[in-house]
Amino acid sequence: MLIAIAAIFVLAYAAIALEHPLRVNKSATALLGAGLLWTIYAVATGDHALVSRQLDESVGSTAQIVFFLIGAMTIVEVIDAHDGFEVITSLIRTTRQVTLIWLIGFVTFFLSAILDNLTTTIVMISLIQKLIARRDDRLLFASLIVIAANAGGAWTVIGDVTTTMLWIGGQISPLKIMSAVFLPSLLNLLVPLAFISFSLRGKTIAPPPKDNGLLAVDRFERNLMFYLGLGTLIAVPAFKAVTHLAPFMGILFGLGVLWLVGEIVHRHKEEHVRQPLTLVHALARIDMSSIVFFVGILLAVACLEHAGLLSMLARWLETAIGRQDVIVIVLGLLSAVIDNVPLVAATMGMYDLAHYPPDSFIWEFIAYCAGTGGSILIIGSAAGVAAMGLERIEFLWYARRIAGPALAGYLAGAVVYIAQHAALH
Repeated sequence: MLIAIAAIFVLAYAAIALEHPLRVNKSATALLGAGLLWTIYAVATGDHALVSRQLDESVGSTAQIVFFLIGAMTIVEVIDAHDGFEVITSLIRTTRQVTLIWLIGFVTFFLSAILDNLTTTIVMISLIQKLIARRDDRLLFASLIVIAANAGGAWTVIGDVTTTMLWIGGQISPLKIMSAVFLPSLLNLLVPLAFISFSLRGKTIAPPPKDNGLLAVDRFERNLMFYLGLGTLIAVPAFKAVTHLAPFMGILFGLGVLWLVGEIVHRHKEEHVRQPLTLVHALARIDMSSIVFFVGILLAVACLEHAGLLSMLARWLETAIGRQDVIVIVLGLLSAVIDNVPLVAATMGMYDLAHYPPDSFIWEFIAYCAGTGGSILIIGSAAGVAAMGLERIEFLWYARRIAGPALAGYLAGAVVYIAQHAALH
């Protein structure tokens, strides 16, 4: 059974990677792979009650991410419909791509630490779509946004799902993780940023043509929906901290507030003017294909987790390698292929707090490696998958152009963390 599950996952992964040469949509492959994996697992296990419980658990965790993604994407579409990004784009005066990519990189890095890497990626890619007309240029910017969002999310307890897991589990504390992982995370961004900006030397920004179809939106409405939408996204971590509810509940609550305000603001307008500004219209514009891909890939990885393949992999690494620092680096590299959430969950099960107390080397290093290793391949993180959908980034294009610089940044940050820890201890 385990061999069959591993083989199907590898085949599905290969088909996703070769989406464009095969001319088969990655969402179809992800759903087919997830269906086959769970079917084989259910038939081979024979314990239908157990498999049903595990599937319910997996659907629950997947749904939380999907609901969050739908909410964030819809809020961004509402802001866009009101030309809200003009508030930011009007402040950007530079015409040089090198200057812009450094600005975008640092804004993404710090915004991701406050929001989270997924929301930040959606917001920043929507922003560059308003700034840059040429898709080839946008692909480099979108790729850098993925790296910056993952790097920024790794050094705070609210910036990434894995750091939040480690925080809730008692393995890390907010101030310690910030002081320990900030410098490695910054280097994780700076190395690929230097590589990518080198290829943009001498290039100027070609802005997209102005859309004159938004005359129904006055300045007050534009600013209201921009600040309310962005405020909703920023308030989600605070909502989680106060209520201890999952982030998707905060984003749906905020979406409800935004919807109500929009209905009130536009209630006296004629239908043909009001309709493009409504949240109903924004829901119709979000990329459902990307969301379906999310569902498929997360359920496929969940099957590997429940079948025990990930914990077997973690134990094998412990036996074969032995050195903790190398094991954690390898786990980070694996998170470029396999979702980092189950990998971190398996690691949390391998090492107990009695032997490895909170804020010890292994937990902080796992936070860095699992958070940033997913940037090496485009489907290695939630931020990458979102960018893949929003900008139609090809897996092989990203692997050829971005994987090398991203890997260099990842390893540079790992070396800095190890050296920094050795110097302080």
